[in-house]
Amino acid sequence: MRNNSPERDAASTVDVLGTNDCWDLLRGVSVGHLAVLVDGHPEIFPVNYKVDHGSVVFRTGEGTKLHAAAQPTAVALEADGTDQDKRTAWSVLVKGHAEVLEPSPELMAGAGLTLFPWQAGPKDHFVRIIPTAVSGRRFTVTSPLTWWSHLDNPTRAGLA
Repeated sequence: MRNNSPERDAASTVDVLGTNDCWDLLRGVSVGHLAVLVDGHPEIFPVNYKVDHGSVVFRTGEGTKLHAAAQPTAVALEADGTDQDKRTAWSVLVKGHAEVLEPSPELMAGAGLTLFPWQAGPKDHFVRIIPTAVSGRRFTVTSPLTWWSHLDNPTRAGLA
């Protein structure tokens, strides 16, 4: 049974976020997903990060993520969050290129001071994503009952 209720259409509204709102949301969470190219194919890695002077900085060790981020190809970082009280969710995308940073007193006094790796082992490399575009959206989280359709019937969907 397809649900064509007005709530379904009203809840599908997506708010496009301004750049400042995107940066504010990015500052409020610390985990995102880094997308890079590895041998011509996309790979996605979870990273914990900090916003630093209009860019995103993360730490990593030697390996695929560092090698891919150091290439002259585009990278992207995506982060998401929810507001349980308002029943909303959001997603922000930072597109740009990455550069491996040399440790410096300025870096260590800024983002490096509070950027701790979650995984044990040497994470001596800092990488900055320099954005060429920042975009985001926010939307109302819809009740699961709103999305019932004829496909939800296992017999009709061929899943029984």
